[in-house]
Amino acid sequence: MGSACIKVTKYFLFLFNLLFFVLGAVILGFGIWILVDKNSFISILQTSSTSFKVAAYVFISVGALTMVMGFLGCLGAVNEVRCLLGMYFAFLLLILIAQVTAGVFFYFNMGQLKQEMGGIVTKLIHNYTDGSEDNLQEAWDYVQAQVKCCGWVSFFNWTENPELMNRTNITFPCSCKKSDEEDAHVLPQKGFCEAPFGNRTQSGNNPFDWPVYQEGCMEKVQGWLQENLGVILGVCVGVAVIELLGMFLSMFLCRRVHSEDYSKVPKY
Repeated sequence: MGSACIKVTKYFLFLFNLLFFVLGAVILGFGIWILVDKNSFISILQTSSTSFKVAAYVFISVGALTMVMGFLGCLGAVNEVRCLLGMYFAFLLLILIAQVTAGVFFYFNMGQLKQEMGGIVTKLIHNYTDGSEDNLQEAWDYVQAQVKCCGWVSFFNWTENPELMNRTNITFPCSCKKSDEEDAHVLPQKGFCEAPFGNRTQSGNNPFDWPVYQEGCMEKVQGWLQENLGVILGVCVGVAVIELLGMFLSMFLCRRVHSEDYSKVPKY
C-alpha cells in the first residue's frame, strides 16, 4: 500500500511539474513581450516607466526559474532523488515569496503607476511631431484609434501641442478622427490631418470644430489595466495554491524516499 501511494505521488508530481515547465515558458514569453512590444500602450509604459520595466524583468526571472524548477521536479520525482526534491521545494518557496512580494509592491504602487501614465501621455502629446517615425507616437495613435478616444483627460489635451495649434486651418490628430464600425480593422492614420474645405471656418484651428472623439483615454486605459491586473492577480493566486500543493507533494515524497540512489539520475 505504501509503495503504491509513493508511485501515485511520484507520477502525479511529474505531471504537475511538466505543467509548471509549460507555465514557466508562458510567463517568460509574457515578460519578453512586454519588453519588445511596439504596437500598443504597453510600449509607452515600458519605454517611459521604470516600475513597468521592473515588472517585465520580474516576469522573465520568475518564468526562467519556474522552468528550471519544473525540470528539477520532474527529474527528482521520476528518479526519487531526495536532493533534487529538496532543491525543488526550495525553488518553490523562493518563487512563492517573490510572487507575494511583487503582488504587495504593485498593490501599493498602483497610484504611482497611474500618475506616471498621465505624465507620460501628457508629455507625449505636447511633444508630438507630424511626420515623425517615433515608436511611442505610433503606439499612442494605435491606442486612440482602437479605444476610440482622444487625448488623456479629454481631446483638449491636444491644444497643448504648439505645432498643431499654430496651424491656420482646421487641423486635428488623425488617430482621433471619428470612424465607423467598418473602419475598425483599418490601420490608424498617423500625424495631423486637415479637415475638408467644407468644414473650415474663419476662426483658425478651433478644437471645437475638430471631427474627433471628445472623450479622453484615461478612464478606458486605466480600466483596461485594472481589468488585466485583476486577471493577473487571479492567475497568481491560483498558481500560489498549486505551488503549495507541489511543496506538500515534494515533502511527502522526500520523506518516503529513505536512501539516495544517484545511479538513477541520467548521465550525459
